[in-house]
Amino acid sequence: MKRASRLVVWSVAVALALAWSAGPALCAEKFKVGLVFSMTGGAAAYGASQKEGALLAIEQINAAAGAGMQVEAVFEDDASVPQQGINVFNKLINGDKVAVIIGPTLSNTAKITDPIAQKAGVPVLAVSNTAGGITEIGDFIFRDSLTEAVVIPNTLKTAKEKLGFKKVAVFYGNDDAFTKGGYDAFKKALADEKIEILSEQTFAKGDRDFSPQLTQIKSQNPDAIICSALVEEASGIVSQARQLGIKVPIIGGNGFNSPALMKNAGEAAEGVIVGASWNASATNPLNLKFVDDYTKKYNRSPDQFAAQAFTGVQIVHQAAVAAKSTDRKAIRDALAKIKDLDTVLGKFSFTEGRDANHAPVVQEVKGGKFAVFVR
Repeated sequence: MKRASRLVVWSVAVALALAWSAGPALCAEKFKVGLVFSMTGGAAAYGASQKEGALLAIEQINAAAGAGMQVEAVFEDDASVPQQGINVFNKLINGDKVAVIIGPTLSNTAKITDPIAQKAGVPVLAVSNTAGGITEIGDFIFRDSLTEAVVIPNTLKTAKEKLGFKKVAVFYGNDDAFTKGGYDAFKKALADEKIEILSEQTFAKGDRDFSPQLTQIKSQNPDAIICSALVEEASGIVSQARQLGIKVPIIGGNGFNSPALMKNAGEAAEGVIVGASWNASATNPLNLKFVDDYTKKYNRSPDQFAAQAFTGVQIVHQAAVAAKSTDRKAIRDALAKIKDLDTVLGKFSFTEGRDANHAPVVQEVKGGKFAVFVR
């Protein structure tokens, strides 16, 4: 072997040795994350926003990480159906070997899928599940979405103070864990605020004609309508209520928190009040940047579901970096220690029960957009 050739071989060997010894500083480590959203089916309006928010976070994290820990995303569509959620959870856990799962979109699905992840020891971060009982599934289950039990009492208290209503009609979906959970939270909060319930009306997912229930509600002359519904049904309820001449305030649960409400219901959505975990007008620097970046990328403003998904990706990445590992148990332990993390949702911590801990807001549809409720 010629001297020049020996020098080349020696140089390459030294470079490789240095690269391996440097570890993540020179060799990017992939942090594999499974993301399960309802990108088709009844909850697609939420899942589309969630995917966009998550993609933006992944893009920014990977650009900033350089040769450090990058996110390798595996997206799956649960089609808004629990059985499909089971299929994709099993694929992500056993086939893709992801370190953590973000999702699914609906609480109904989460109650079926999260026990699978808990049994397998895979951390799950819910970014839109607000029904009760989700984190009680086990110590590997977390969420950055405020529960209806936190948001709804604040919403009712604020709305009552500003509008002074004393008697209401309640309208809710009785065949879905999320809408039923919202109803339970509303009923307790109404009792705590000593607000009289004149009537309770129900509907099922996929219903399109709400006029019989709304006609009954109108005849009782409530001061407001309290409604727990997913956005497809919520849009129909709001539109048909206004068509029937019902002018009283409509106060919705978390399912109303989508631009699809204004898109589908149009002018009828004006004045609708809804509690939320986030509002686009929040002035913390991270949120201002998020809203600007999202708007530039997608040519429209983000909604709460995009914000929570964006934050969710950052939270699990932060946990992996803190753990210095992509081991599932190490990430679970690091998630439990997150406290006062700066996010687009504000200062974020997990409670002892692994639920989100940050301040809720109350919104009103104004000029076709969600604005902070200030009446």
